[in-house]
Amino acid sequence: MNKPLKLIKIGNSTGVILPKDVLAHLNLAQGDEVYVREESDGRISLDPYNADFARKMELAEQIMREDRDILRVLAK
Repeated sequence: MNKPLKLIKIGNSTGVILPKDVLAHLNLAQGDEVYVREESDGRISLDPYNADFARKMELAEQIMREDRDILRVLAK
């Protein structure tokens, strides 16, 4: 699926309208939340919001911030 989407002004923010087929592909409906994440290759992906996954990501990011020096040594 490769579609150009137009960015629109929504108040002081910018939004994008997702076509019906994209919503169906993501199994989303109006009012649902999506999780935006950056892939290792720099691409951005949209996934249906998953509260459990979001909590795990928050914990992982907290650990990475707190233990940055340890992780840097382990990465060598």
